[in-house]
Amino acid sequence: MKKLGVKERIIETASDLFYNQGYNQTGINQIIAEAGVAKASMYQHFRSKEDIAVAYLIARHAMWMGKLNDCVSRNKTSKHKVIGCFDYLIEWLTEVNFRGCGWQNIITDLPSGNDKIKTQAIYHKNELRKWVYELLKNENQYSAEEVPELGDQVLILIEGAIILSQIQKDSWPIKSAKKACVKLLA
Repeated sequence: MKKLGVKERIIETASDLFYNQGYNQTGINQIIAEAGVAKASMYQHFRSKEDIAVAYLIARHAMWMGKLNDCVSRNKTSKHKVIGCFDYLIEWLTEVNFRGCGWQNIITDLPSGNDKIKTQAIYHKNELRKWVYELLKNENQYSAEEVPELGDQVLILIEGAIILSQIQKDSWPIKSAKKACVKLLA
């Protein structure tokens, strides 16, 4: 297996730390120590902790959306892919012991003035919103007027299920949201 370069080790280490212990609770010195890199090497790749967090969120977005698409690809229709996203939420959140959404977690832990990080969190949520819209448009069951309204309602079900499952440390909120989604899209 190929050894990770300095930049990749920093991103991988920071990703684990930001996700599991929080952005504010993770310091540059801890990232440097756990990644096994020199401070000068870190600063060759990243100007700040905020820049590392942006790289983390960009990588997390690609990984998360890829796994979501892989999971829902088992479903034949676009409508069932939307409904199937709740199955992905159960798989993912169970795997991480209901730690929750990396974007929700970092945005609630963010001091003011970290606009680059906030922008990445908004980007991810908007991309998920577009993903839902596109699937609903492909279904041809819903009018152009219905798609945004239904899409936003589905997004609220997804986001609410994620945060409530994190609070409850259980999958019942996701299962309930899935049932609500089935009724909504009937």
